[in-house]
Amino acid sequence: MDWQRDLVGLVAGFVLATVITPVGVSGAVFLLPVQLSVLHVPNPRVTPTNLLFNVISGPGGLARYRRRGQFDRALTRQLLAGSVPGVVLGALIRVYVVADPDVFRALAAAVLAPVGLFILRKPAPGSIERRLSPRTVRVLAFVIGVVGGIYGIGGGSVLGPILVGTGMAVATVAPVALLSTWVTSLVGVVTYAVIALDATGPVAPDWSLGVATGLGGLAGGWVGASLQPHIPERALRTLLGVMALALAVLYLVQVVLG
Repeated sequence: MDWQRDLVGLVAGFVLATVITPVGVSGAVFLLPVQLSVLHVPNPRVTPTNLLFNVISGPGGLARYRRRGQFDRALTRQLLAGSVPGVVLGALIRVYVVADPDVFRALAAAVLAPVGLFILRKPAPGSIERRLSPRTVRVLAFVIGVVGGIYGIGGGSVLGPILVGTGMAVATVAPVALLSTWVTSLVGVVTYAVIALDATGPVAPDWSLGVATGLGGLAGGWVGASLQPHIPERALRTLLGVMALALAVLYLVQVVLG
């Protein structure tokens, strides 16, 4: 076990979870490039390791949101109904179709760019409580669950910003997006572990690194959820949007330069 590497992962997990838990986005969406470029986790192992981070870190923010009674049960059911089967399909695609690092980076850029734009987009005046239909939410959750299973971010990390971008309040979306991410990540880790029994190459999670980053995220998620009522929403949306777009550009540059 490389304790220095795991220590870096723990710190990264804490910082990322603290910053972005208030808007319901899992730290995994930004932890993945750290694992690839700094910690050198091989493909496709990086994806289930990222999902393991979500499984361990999620309860920190969820416990804090639950204490404040912020969960919308109807929206939660809609997200889970679509994202859980989606993440299983995404895991299968990740292992057997897009194991090549350049293909994976291009796909990651395609995910991060629209996420950044949705976060940066201002809700239309008077639409703060507008909601998509339950069927639309389920379809979106399935599609994004597939992407989440491929990318290693769970089901709610992308859908959360999309729902906020359509006009829903961050305080409504954040808790259910995190819960969806946690459930789909748990399903994803189990799926990858089963696939690893028969697949060749590094498919199973890096357990020590996943646990280390997850413990950092567990503490950071609690802090981030506690800070949500005290941080201007626009400041958080701007920060996350810029980070997502910058990472998308970085991935595209890496693909072009080889």
